[in-house]
Amino acid sequence: MKKIETHLAALIGAAAGLCASAAFAQTYPSKSIKMIVPIAAGSVTDVASRFLAQELSTSLGQPVVVVNRPGANMVIGAQECARSDPDGHTICVTSADAMSYNPFTLDQMSYDPDKDFRPVTNMYFVMEGLIASRNNPAKTVAEMRELAVKSKGGLNFGTLGPGSTTDTFRKWLSEAWGAEFAAVPYKGGSEVINATIGNQIDVSRIGLGNVAGYLNDPQVKILAVRSAKRLPELPDVPTMDEAGIGAYPGRPWWGMVAPAKTPDDVVARLNKEIIAVLDSPKAREFMAKQFLELAFGTPAEFQEFLNQDRANAGQLVKKFGVK
Repeated sequence: MKKIETHLAALIGAAAGLCASAAFAQTYPSKSIKMIVPIAAGSVTDVASRFLAQELSTSLGQPVVVVNRPGANMVIGAQECARSDPDGHTICVTSADAMSYNPFTLDQMSYDPDKDFRPVTNMYFVMEGLIASRNNPAKTVAEMRELAVKSKGGLNFGTLGPGSTTDTFRKWLSEAWGAEFAAVPYKGGSEVINATIGNQIDVSRIGLGNVAGYLNDPQVKILAVRSAKRLPELPDVPTMDEAGIGAYPGRPWWGMVAPAKTPDDVVARLNKEIIAVLDSPKAREFMAKQFLELAFGTPAEFQEFLNQDRANAGQLVKKFGVK
């Protein structure tokens, strides 16, 4: 009899939980949603996030407010996300730096990429460019390589911080060219571009959306782009494959996660709403202008992608001893 009573109690408890979950799903969202963006305002990811937030505000019926938390290789934003209430009213833009590289490059982690977040969906890959300052005499990748090899003190290379994807590329390029590059860290792509214009750095690898306003501006030289073929906007700029630097295996991406223990139905709702926005003609046109390649799917597909990307990052970090 006691076993039956225990079983009935468990069934009643489970039913109550399902009812509560269903009721919550019907009322979600009940207040404004905070979207944590772990990079500086003005960067291409920030611009794309604000577009997404505006569209989600309409579809979800509640304001979606972007909160920038740049710095420390995305750690500041990831840490705030991990410590937020898992009620679906905090969603978090994340990247390869936060989820794939930091576990290998940081001696101590204030968050756990596996335990502290729930994948919602990947969103896009970033088309990149190898850029140089106007005072840099190199006009081609070949000239940049020659200049870097001859430079005694090493050229200044703009990165997003030690151990970031851009810093790992710097180390890879140093080995590939047999040249020295001095890392100069910044909190976002917009800061890298400003430093390039100000001739504080010689070269960098950054998302092309950050230089969208400088495509035909002599203040910034675009030496090569990472894409399958030459871009219509830059017909005279070779791809990185054409320029001989296409072998680098890493590729920057951005996605959306939520704090751990966010309910399944809320994650499913967020996934559905975000994909609906990104898959719209309006978003596709907007993202293309930011040089972003859309890529989205189910939470399970994003989790599988995260696992593989972290494995790839681990191999790169181990090879180049990034810390």
